[in-house]
Order: sequence, then C-alpha cells, then structure tokens
Amino acid sequence: MLLDAASLYFRAFYGVPTSITTPDGRPINAVRGFLDMTARLLTTHGPDRLVACWDDDWRPAFRVEALPSYKAHRVAPEGGEEVPDELSPQVPILVEVLAAAGIDRVGAPGYEADDVIGTLATRARRPVDVVTGDRDLFQLVDDARGVRVLYTARGIGDIELVDEAAVAAKYGIPRTVVPRPPLTAALLKKLHAAADYLDSAPVVVAVAKTIDLPPIEGTLPRTPADPAALGALAERHGLDSSLRRLGAALGWPEDALAG
Repeated sequence: MLLDAASLYFRAFYGVPTSITTPDGRPINAVRGFLDMTARLLTTHGPDRLVACWDDDWRPAFRVEALPSYKAHRVAPEGGEEVPDELSPQVPILVEVLAAAGIDRVGAPGYEADDVIGTLATRARRPVDVVTGDRDLFQLVDDARGVRVLYTARGIGDIELVDEAAVAAKYGIPRTVVPRPPLTAALLKKLHAAADYLDSAPVVVAVAKTIDLPPIEGTLPRTPADPAALGALAERHGLDSSLRRLGAALGWPEDALAG
C-alpha cells in the first residue's frame, strides 16, 4: 500500500475540526486524522507492506520548465507552497511520528510523491494499492500487474476502487470502450486554445516511474521503532488514542507506547 501522504494529510486537515488540539491548545487535527485514516486502511485492506510517499519537491523544476504556470496558484508570496497556517506546524510532527512508529516515509529530491509512487508501483513484484485523492495517479492502474487506486474523493469511509474498467467507464480509455465524439468546431476551438498546455502535458502530467530510489522494504512495524520517542510524542501532542488505534491495526502489544 502506497500512501499519497500530502493528499491524505490535507484531507485530514479539512475533514477533521481544528478544535482537535494538543494539550497546550495547538491544532493537531491533520496528524490525528492521518493516523486514524491509516489505521482504517490497514484494518480494511490488510496490506503486508506500507509506504508513506512524500513530496520532497511539490513543484519540480522539470515540470515548471515545461509549464511555467504549473501549480503557480499555490505559490505563497514569500515562496514555497501556500499551506494553511494551522497545518504547516503539523507536518514536521507527522514526520516525527512516522519515524518513531517505524513506518517508512519515502521522498526523492526534485520529485513529487506521485513520482515516488509511480516508481515503487512499477518496480513492485506484488499487487499494489495506491491511496490518493489525485486522479493523475489513475495512469498507474494496471490490472495485469495488480495495480489499482483507492480513490479518497468521497472520504476514507467511502473509497472508490479504481481499476481499468473504472478508468474506461469514466474516461473512455481505451477509446474503443466508448464512441469517439465528433470533432465539432467547438471542440476544435478548445483544442486550439489548449495547444500550449497539450504540448507540455506529456512532461507535466506523466508520472515518473524510474527515479533513483534505494530498496524500500515497507515492512509493517510489529512494534514501534522507538517506543520511548513515540510515547513522548503521544503525550506532548495528544495523540494517544490515535496511536493506539494505529497500533491495534498493526498488531502492536497494548503497552507499546509505554516504552
């Protein structure tokens, strides 16, 4: 199971009230939501390996070179990605929690999580579930290799399972599945207006599948990697209940957070 981590923690941030706070009153909703979603995914789908895939570069240079407007609407005035003020401090906490829990978190310099997912899914020798709210990753669906997308657009409790039949039904790919629409004057006008984008689309939209990544095990941690650190994080940030749910899904002993 490959998690599109940013997709999930943004969904958690907007789906869980910011009134969910740490003991000292800081919002912790994105972290709590991410952990609870992960626990539910583990329980429902039972993967034997898990990787949280990370955006080391949310706006890679090679995509901006191909299309300068790529994600430009998300650039903050001071540079970098525009992220809600109440979310930004939670992301480093999530990084610490995943490390202490022993869940592999993988990124690659100069690439987005999509590219990490594409590479890991391509080199996998077993079925793969990609968990994301990003339709761009539908391009990885491959029934023959057992690669499917668990699409979270309706929330983690109402996941849409996307296989080749679902892609064909929704988008007519391959085109033989549905009739080809006629090339009307209106459609030709739209294609002409989008010519610059269509020229750059193969670079911008295509997920990289061969980036340089070390071997990734993704083995489910049967105990926390650092119980003491995880216990301290749970106490400091009010994560005890969410981490206990995650631990139950991973089969941790009940005293795993005690160190």
